[in-house]
Amino acid sequence: MEKVPMTAGGYRALDDQLKQLKSVERPAVIAAISEARAHGDLSENAEYHAAKERQGWIEGQIAEIEDKISRAQVIDVSKLSGDRVKFGATVTMVDEDTEEEGCYQIVGEHEADVKQGKISVASPIARALISKEVGDVVEVNTPGGVKAYEILKVEWK
Repeated sequence: MEKVPMTAGGYRALDDQLKQLKSVERPAVIAAISEARAHGDLSENAEYHAAKERQGWIEGQIAEIEDKISRAQVIDVSKLSGDRVKFGATVTMVDEDTEEEGCYQIVGEHEADVKQGKISVASPIARALISKEVGDVVEVNTPGGVKAYEILKVEWK
């Protein structure tokens, strides 16, 4: 069973999502199914079929989240330190071609959100950054070709 690395914040978000699905979404869809059943003939009842489909999706989501939580390897980033980039690090880097700076935290796959500055540990850029340190230049294969980035800062937030 492969562990799923995640930050403490990512674990809390998953746990909150699971609670929402179990305590709000699941009871709502059960109520919708029983209401649709009360309308009679189920073979031509679109509301019933839509509610059953939604129920299947919710149950799938619950199973998936429970699986991730059971395999979670929660890493408390506030207790990490060092000069080398590893999971949880917030890395400030500059694109060597455009001189454009970017700041990204390396997080678990389900936590990734580039707009919030969080990149998946499995992404090509994160894989290139892992074990590097300030001053190192990393090359990343992107759809637009090879990009070079210089690491300016490694922080633990």
